[in-house]
Amino acid sequence: MLLPISLIALTLSALPTLTTATPTTTTTGTRTAHIFRRSNCTNPSVRREWRSLPRDEQISYVDAVLCLTTKPSRISLSTPLYDDFAYVHSQLSNEIHSVASFLPWHRYFLHVYEAALKECGYIGNLPLSPSTSTIWDATTGFGGDGSPDRTEQDGNNTRRCVADGPFQDLRPSYITDEYNPHCLTRTWNNGTELPGRMLGEFYSPEMLANVQASADYATYRFQLESTPHGAVHSGIGGDMVPSTSPNDPIFYLHHGQVDHAWTLWQKRDPGKRNTEYAGPRTQDQFDGVTPPEASLDDWMLMRGLAPDMQVRDAMTTQNGIFCYTY
Repeated sequence: MLLPISLIALTLSALPTLTTATPTTTTTGTRTAHIFRRSNCTNPSVRREWRSLPRDEQISYVDAVLCLTTKPSRISLSTPLYDDFAYVHSQLSNEIHSVASFLPWHRYFLHVYEAALKECGYIGNLPLSPSTSTIWDATTGFGGDGSPDRTEQDGNNTRRCVADGPFQDLRPSYITDEYNPHCLTRTWNNGTELPGRMLGEFYSPEMLANVQASADYATYRFQLESTPHGAVHSGIGGDMVPSTSPNDPIFYLHHGQVDHAWTLWQKRDPGKRNTEYAGPRTQDQFDGVTPPEASLDDWMLMRGLAPDMQVRDAMTTQNGIFCYTY
């Protein structure tokens, strides 16, 4: 089965023009962070379609992902660097989902992942995937669905392990907050854990067009996060469902396209939207207390995986440390 995905469209590049900003280290209270000075992006890298990449570049990307599983943790875990990303994402889950910083935080998170891939030798540019994606191909993609013939038990739950492709032997270390080594799991479903449309109506071109027509940032972030973004996670299932969803390498392709969509939305009115930022800073606890309003001066935490960054430094793809286009 091929997933008719318009939202899982990207892989990641090690951007050759990535670090065009000069960071200054500063300590405020208990936070050590970088203040990223503005700089010009004169030669942005281009993120292209996956199937347009030369085969050796596709292989290089996959090799770099696997390389991360051989590198030591940056955050003092006993597990590899690859697991740092899922662990940090899970630890910060309530601070980066259903809040204003969902889009800029994940933009920065992708940057940190890109930089790690570059350290593992990947030098390509971030590609796009076709609407009927070959990304699930066992030879030229990321492998397919979990197999009913290759399973693992986790209490009363049965995991369907990915049994083909380059990541069939990947064993992520965490599920939410628990150390729980397991096979990479996918359970393609239609919302009822059964094979089907994989919730495709929620990320169809028509649905995406409606989301992209949102008039303001708060509405746009909510619509993009809750509908097409969430449906892709649910439709793939398995490791893409819990807060440790970066366990699945497909996570980064998916969020690359989320960033792509936000970039396109910003380009419709860059003078306004490159600095437009609004919504709750923290999740609504439904306790009668209104969450504080978000600000461009808010800090996005990385829990030691990378320096913390202010939101304002992640609002465009061609300024500060970012230098890429689509």
